[in-house]
Amino acid sequence: MIKAILTDIEGTTSSISFVHDILFPYAYEKMGDFLSQHWYDETVKNAVGEVAKIENLDSYTPSQITSILQDWIKCDRKLTALKDLQGIIWETGYKNQDFCSHVYEDAYEKLKLWHSQNIPIYIYSSGSVHAQKLFFAHTQYGDLLYLFSGFFDTNIGNKKESNSYQKISQSIDLNPNDIIFLSDVEAEVNSASQMQMKTVLVARDLQTFNQLNTEQSISHQLVKSFAEITI
Repeated sequence: MIKAILTDIEGTTSSISFVHDILFPYAYEKMGDFLSQHWYDETVKNAVGEVAKIENLDSYTPSQITSILQDWIKCDRKLTALKDLQGIIWETGYKNQDFCSHVYEDAYEKLKLWHSQNIPIYIYSSGSVHAQKLFFAHTQYGDLLYLFSGFFDTNIGNKKESNSYQKISQSIDLNPNDIIFLSDVEAEVNSASQMQMKTVLVARDLQTFNQLNTEQSISHQLVKSFAEITI
């Protein structure tokens, strides 16, 4: 029996294009001014220190760190320091109503249904917990934070490493096989499955769905939308 739902965001509940075509360019454009204005803020100092550590820098300027972070944005690096800073920058964008988050209608309807059935729903995304909360607080359907019982990011571990899913199950005090994980990334559902979580591979692109559907190795529930998910 499923006692909790764990879901990815990008490509699963929400459009990849919103993140890559709107959120990433926004953070890229604002990064330089943001670092210059908040260089001595404690949260920024900690994140910048982590960037310098990763890049083996003993000394650095806001301009140097900006250039590094912009390169990371272009490469979609899944690094906590970048995700933390992006989240802070996006908060300003949401507050200024420069954009609102995209959520697929089928995901919105199914999340509401599961919530009404008192099934706890958790988010696990490479974006920071702060960014996740901002995302779901500013959707085209309004504030959806009420739907979720908790949030996890890369501080708990990489999404393609099976131990991350073990840590999540321990954190919410459930056996892994009582949890179902939803994602559009096969490596992620494979890792969750290794920890005995139930899994759903979401393939919204019809060509991708058809290709995966012909593969004998697929051991996950394969769906094109949340409407097809059974738990």
